[in-house]
Amino acid sequence: MDLNEYQRAALRTAAPRDKHNEVFHLLLGLVGETGEVAEKAKKIVRDHGSDFSRWDTEDLKKELGDTLWYVAVLADHFGLTLADVAAGNVRKLADRQRRGVLGGSGDDR
Repeated sequence: MDLNEYQRAALRTAAPRDKHNEVFHLLLGLVGETGEVAEKAKKIVRDHGSDFSRWDTEDLKKELGDTLWYVAVLADHFGLTLADVAAGNVRKLADRQRRGVLGGSGDDR
């Protein structure tokens, strides 16, 4: 399945674009799902000495899928395809790598 095909499928389960506060709902959902991934990682650090081989990868796949759903639907709200988002990100990172600024901070490095 390619990214745009996934996005189209995800949109079949999304609320209407014009639903009151839908963008806010999507933003909160995205933060919530990424927080769930972080929470599970925290428990591995706390309970298993940071042994990430103990991570339940099926559970991780579900949480990452939920995160991807929110990204896909949110991108669509602003007229972006997942393929364009992904391609732009790869270009940005390749440019940073070429210039030797992958590390560090700031959006405009």
